[in-house]
Amino acid sequence: MEKYSTKENLFLNSVFAKEGSFIQNDQVIQWMKEQNEKVNVKITKIPFRELNLWNASKNDISHESGKFFSIVGIHVKTNYGDVLSWEQPIINQPEIGYLGFITKEFDGILYFLMQAKIEPGNINYVQLSPTLQATKSNYTKAHKGNSPLYLEYFQQATPDQILSDQLQSEQGARFLKKRNRNIIIKIEEEIPVYDNFIWLTLGQIKNLMTIDNLVNMDTRTVISGIPFGSYEKGSLPALPLNTGTIQQMFFKSALEKNKGLYSIDNIISFITRQKSYYELEVTRIPLNDIKRWHYTENEIFHERHKYFKVIAVNVEIGNREIVNWTQPVVEPAQEGLCAFICKEINGVLHFAVQTKLECGNFDIIELAPTVQVLTGNYRETNDIPYLDYVLNVDKKSIIYDTYQSEEGGRFYREQNRNMIIFGGDEFPMRLPDNFIWMTLNQLYTFLKFNNYLNIQARNLVASISFI
Repeated sequence: MEKYSTKENLFLNSVFAKEGSFIQNDQVIQWMKEQNEKVNVKITKIPFRELNLWNASKNDISHESGKFFSIVGIHVKTNYGDVLSWEQPIINQPEIGYLGFITKEFDGILYFLMQAKIEPGNINYVQLSPTLQATKSNYTKAHKGNSPLYLEYFQQATPDQILSDQLQSEQGARFLKKRNRNIIIKIEEEIPVYDNFIWLTLGQIKNLMTIDNLVNMDTRTVISGIPFGSYEKGSLPALPLNTGTIQQMFFKSALEKNKGLYSIDNIISFITRQKSYYELEVTRIPLNDIKRWHYTENEIFHERHKYFKVIAVNVEIGNREIVNWTQPVVEPAQEGLCAFICKEINGVLHFAVQTKLECGNFDIIELAPTVQVLTGNYRETNDIPYLDYVLNVDKKSIIYDTYQSEEGGRFYREQNRNMIIFGGDEFPMRLPDNFIWMTLNQLYTFLKFNNYLNIQARNLVASISFI
């Protein structure tokens, strides 16, 4: 296989490595099962009054230390969409945490150090997570437990070790202006590899993302920002493998620059115009005063049992920094749907991207998938652009279709259907005013910067493979 030599293209070598030298893909699945079986996990729903070290008051639900996160109430006013004002609970976690990978070259291929990590809200408990996944409260030991493994490598990383480094947002409908540092570092020295850690290539990680709920959200957001380089027409590196037509189209769309229907300047102007027009005013209110929500001893829920509810759980996990604790979590009313529709335009694959306002967004709007529905019964609505197209599309047009979990440290057994669909001639070129066509290269360009692509869009970008 041809080896790409530049620092940036280390990732290309890794993404084309379908199988690793340390463990094969089918063995990873078995290894994950073994990781699950050897750790005792018990998650029990409890009343709010049984939360230990947490205060559940009429104003909020917060930790006694003032760290970690809190559940607060907000009143929202906006001129975006049909609903211009509402109230809801939301997670307030203002600190910035680490989501990080240690990488290392073995025989010319870049490997990622993955962790089999249990989160209390995970559907299947153990999922493949980054090397380091820690809030500031975790790594400053506010829980009085042990420091996360490998933390020092990230804290002491030099600029020449850093391959990717971004601040990226969390779910804007559930978190209030929450961001994490998404970072990938490369080391040369030998390091210990603990029992629940494993070296995988980027190609292996993407292959494992085709399996439901195996690769966790934090892994997906970090690898979404991996740069593969930009090339002029005619200078693209050769595909080292015999891949299918759609993979070749992804490869070309990802690496070839200046081939978009719109220029980067056009897209920046489009986003700026949207941010200038739409307004978002968020005001804190007491939890007990949220209209249309009920705050009982066991849960906070919407009067129509829609959207989500806040519950409390007792957690017993055998291999965490703290093995037993209680905490509030957010439980969804149903699974959601996130889908990108792509279409070949002027010989290059483009994605239909929408600008979406969510109440917790850091900067009003973010770029979102073509269809993103996380609340309400989307199967019974007709007013969401392209939802009907996605739900009724010919199976032959579906490129990617899996269920992926949301972050299990804050969300209780939440999963969303993630889809990428190839739009045929019947899919219109003309899009609504808050939509725009973008190539994959343009999406990667905006991923270099903070708060442009929302986490649902990043999850889908992460799933895209060239093999």
